[in-house]
This record gives sequence, structure tokens and C-alpha cells, in this order.
Amino acid sequence: MKQKALELLKELTEAHSIPGYEDEVRAIFADELENVGGKIDSDRQGSVYFERGLGENSGPRVMIAGHMDEVGFRVQHIRPDGYLKFVAVGGWWPHTLLSQRVEVLTKNGEKILGAISSTPPHFLSAEQRNKVMSLGELFIDIGASSAEEARDTFGINLGDPVAPASAFTPMAKEGYYMAKAFDNRVGMACAIQAAQILVKEAGHPNTLISAGTVQEEVGLRGARSLANTAKPDVAIILEGPPADDTPGFNPSESQGKLGGGVQIRLHDPSAIMNPRLADLAIDTAIKEGIPYQVTVRSSGGTDAGSFSMSNEGVPCVVLGVPSRYIHSHNAIIDIEDYLCMVKLSVALVKRLNQEKVDELINYL
Repeated sequence: MKQKALELLKELTEAHSIPGYEDEVRAIFADELENVGGKIDSDRQGSVYFERGLGENSGPRVMIAGHMDEVGFRVQHIRPDGYLKFVAVGGWWPHTLLSQRVEVLTKNGEKILGAISSTPPHFLSAEQRNKVMSLGELFIDIGASSAEEARDTFGINLGDPVAPASAFTPMAKEGYYMAKAFDNRVGMACAIQAAQILVKEAGHPNTLISAGTVQEEVGLRGARSLANTAKPDVAIILEGPPADDTPGFNPSESQGKLGGGVQIRLHDPSAIMNPRLADLAIDTAIKEGIPYQVTVRSSGGTDAGSFSMSNEGVPCVVLGVPSRYIHSHNAIIDIEDYLCMVKLSVALVKRLNQEKVDELINYL
């Protein structure tokens, strides 16, 4: 399982898929699951899902879902001197951007390498050097000397999507890996790998739906339409949430420590997770001997915010792989936390038969 995990994470993290342009991750998802033995379809916004039932009475519709998009940018303006101005798509902290590599995806499918740059510090006042530059003060240097060269030679157009350029790389510490987009390629890898395991074992007393949503980073948008299309009875959201085990945090209050196991999120501003489903996830982790850590968040959000409010209401819980430095070019995970998320996803799906789902949704 670990070797497959590493192969998936490398391919997925190195894919170019910002909100609205999730094509590369969607293609990986479809390629991995097309011959598994189920139906693959998409909704009208581009979210994708794999569905497999077991006979006529296939039980409740149980979804495991990650989001396919990563934070990125789009070309806003091509300056006469060939430099590109850009807008953010998703949440960025400008501290992380200067001198970082990016790739502009052109309409013909070519990826143009560039670097995020600014006026050099040598030409700035002391006051200017000591403040964080806004995105409006930054530009992307692709090596073009004019707007005409950027357009005609490099094929750049307004609106072209821009993603960080960063390789999936093992670190010196065994099991630690660095890459961009662990938020949320860990969720997508788990959605794929858990589905492959469940189908191989024929171990789901329900209709299994494994899914990838679009545009989570800009308002949980894809989950809204996918919920209407796939109509899950229960949703297990798979995420790459921020770790809180670095300097600046109180170690005694850390809920996202690398190596601590899969996170089970109970609460954030976007959703109150179904308490019964959350308890079932914790009980399953205990019974299966899967390391876990419980999370209550005062900030952030996930697709549970949209799924939980869809149709007649969908019980949700969020499982996560804590990731240091998300929404940057270089995030870090412990692969063992990811493997714990796969194991818990598989075990939880196996327990969600009709009787158990009825217990989640019947209040009177």
C-alpha cells in the first residue's frame, strides 16, 4: 500500500490543477479507477465521481471525497515589457511568494516556467524593504522581452492558469515528504486508493462513491453541484489540513502533529460534523488500532460545509493528513499519517450499512 501511495502522491502533487482547471487531476482519477469495476461520471462543473453498488439492494450511498484543486493564480495583464501581472485564486500569504517558481499553462497545453519577482531590494527604500509586498506589487518573469513575445512566442493569454512548480521530494527524515498541493492531493490519493482497496476486497455494504470536487479553494463550490448529482447519504471528506506542531504553537494544544495519525475533525466555521458519525470514526480508529488525533478548529473550512447542507442534509465527517506549510510551494507530510487516513476511510466505509446510516440520520 505504501509504494502505491507514494506513486499516487508524486503524480498528483506534481499535476497542474488550480480552481476551474482541474483537468490533470481529474484525468489521473479517471485513469486509476476506469477499470476497477464501476461507473465514472462527472457533473456539469467538472467534479468527478466513481460509483459502485453491490446488486439491486446496494444500501446507502456512501461518499469519500477530496477536492482536486490547489491554490494558484491567473494571468491578469501582460505588461508591454513582457512581465505578467497576476491575481490569486485561493488563499495565499504573500510572504511565501517571492522568487518562487511557477508554471503558466497555455491554451495549447504547454507549461511556461517563470519566477515570481518584484523590484529588487537594492532599489527600494528601507521602509519598502521591511514590509510585505502585496500581490499587486509582484509580477511573473517568463523571460519574455515584450508583450508580443509573451503572446506570440510563448502563447500566453489573459486568464491562463498559473500553478506552483515544485517536485515531490523525500526528505532526510524517513517517511517525510515535501511537495506543493498536499492540500488536497492527499485527499485525492486517498479517494482513489481507498476505492481500489474496497472494490478489491468487495468490502462495502453500500453503494460506494469515490469523488473529486472542483473549486473548493474558492468557496466549496464544486461540492454543491456534486451533492445534487451524486446524492450521497453520508460523506467522508478527505483533506490536507494545516499542521500545528511548528514553532509558534503551544505543543500541549497541538491537534495536528506530524506522525500523530489521521486527524478526525469535529468542528470548523464551515460545518459542525455529525456527532454520531464523528463518534463512529473515533470508535472505528480505536477498534482497528489506527493512530488518530481529534481536531476542533476555529478557522478554515472544507467541503463538508457544502455537503452537509445539500439535499435533505448529509452527515459528514472530515479525515485529514496534517500538512505543514499548506498554501505554499513546499508543504511537508508524514506518509504514515496518510496511510492511517486510507486505513480509517476503508474501515469506516465497511461499517456504514443501512442500519448504521439510519442511526445517523433518524432523530425521532
